[in-house]
Amino acid sequence: MTNASLPFNASQQQLALLRLVNWGLKIGLILFATDLFGLTTPPVTLSYVLIFEACYVGFSYRFYRLSMNNNGLLFLTLLLDTLFWATWLYFTGGATNAFVSLLLLPIAISAITLPRWAPWCLTIVSTIFYTLMIVDITEQNSGSVMDHDMSQMPMTANHVMPASHSMDMGSHYLGMWFNFVISALVLTVTVGFIAKRIRQKNAELRYLREAQLRQEKILALGTASAQMAHQLATPLATLRLLTDELVDTHHDAEQMELISEMQQALNRCEVTLADLRLATESIREHKLTEQRVDKLVATLTEQISLLMPEAQLNIAIAPQVESCIVMTDMSLLPALMALIQNGIQASEDNQHQTRVDINIGLSQPNQLSMTIRDYGVGIATHLLQTLGSNMVKSPKGMGIAVLLSHTSFERLGGKLYLKPHSECGTEAIVTLPLSVQKTSCSYFKRIDASRSKQTLK
Repeated sequence: MTNASLPFNASQQQLALLRLVNWGLKIGLILFATDLFGLTTPPVTLSYVLIFEACYVGFSYRFYRLSMNNNGLLFLTLLLDTLFWATWLYFTGGATNAFVSLLLLPIAISAITLPRWAPWCLTIVSTIFYTLMIVDITEQNSGSVMDHDMSQMPMTANHVMPASHSMDMGSHYLGMWFNFVISALVLTVTVGFIAKRIRQKNAELRYLREAQLRQEKILALGTASAQMAHQLATPLATLRLLTDELVDTHHDAEQMELISEMQQALNRCEVTLADLRLATESIREHKLTEQRVDKLVATLTEQISLLMPEAQLNIAIAPQVESCIVMTDMSLLPALMALIQNGIQASEDNQHQTRVDINIGLSQPNQLSMTIRDYGVGIATHLLQTLGSNMVKSPKGMGIAVLLSHTSFERLGGKLYLKPHSECGTEAIVTLPLSVQKTSCSYFKRIDASRSKQTLK
């Protein structure tokens, strides 16, 4: 959890510095401003407390990085700050101390930097300490009034004023306590709510900024790819003419087999270029088409068997999603194939078999989920955080295929998640929104729901 306006590192350093300033303020008030602000002369016990606090302040200033990304440790330091403030206030006047409102400072800091439970806990602790100081000062005043009444009773008959004065001071202390509680609650609720909204806005802005940077990288990659594809069109056409001439020339069986393989490779390149042109058109014109999930899986299986015949796909599709509709364009199929190809390569490198499992179902009522699991060695944890969002350097490449796939899913309203499998390999989880214009998917889900109810009856 970060500060709303500063990086967490800088805010932690400033908090440690503020703790040092608070300790210096306590020392300065005791030495130079006791009479000025009407503070009680502190006993020797407070000196030991301040020495212990100095050690704590020095440790927290030296090792402030320990509480980074650790809400529990940060809350503990703020709780200690509250305890030290309450102790200093108790020995320098208690509830009558003019600086008693500084008990609200840890509450305000926790409301900004910590989850909602933290300021509530500090509010309860501070209120308990303040209540004890109010009770203590009330008992002291009541005792002094009783002594005053007993000493004045033989001398004058007018001894009602001290009791009235005691009642007025009791009301004043009650008002002080009520004011403190209201201030603590305002800080806990209002500041905490504002800080939460600011954190959410910062998270949204950070996500949009990362998405914009990712789109800029994709645009640069797309521009370079389009230029290279345009440059490949002429050499491919030349190779097609040369292979056709070779076919017309008489050759033996071995040479004809090689020429046939060359033609298949050229056909694959020409189909890829044609698909690239269609994809470019659909993306430029924002063309989205409706496609049933079962037909999408059939097309994907056909393309994999054509382009990667060695692949061993184990596809499991839930019956209730076969008739569901997804909005797709020409970029969806290549994005899924890129993930499958990465999985095939990872499985082959690790277990010398091209096995990939694909499970298709519903992650939410209106969301399709496709889990592509390979049997490789897995992806390093530090790469999982950035793979798909940025280009990363790894022994296998730059992660461009995953980046392009992530961008394609994101543009269609879906997302891509990468996580390690419990046994081995990696799971690529793709989520896509289902079309709400068609009712076939919901119809089948209603049938399944009615069947389950009948079974229960």
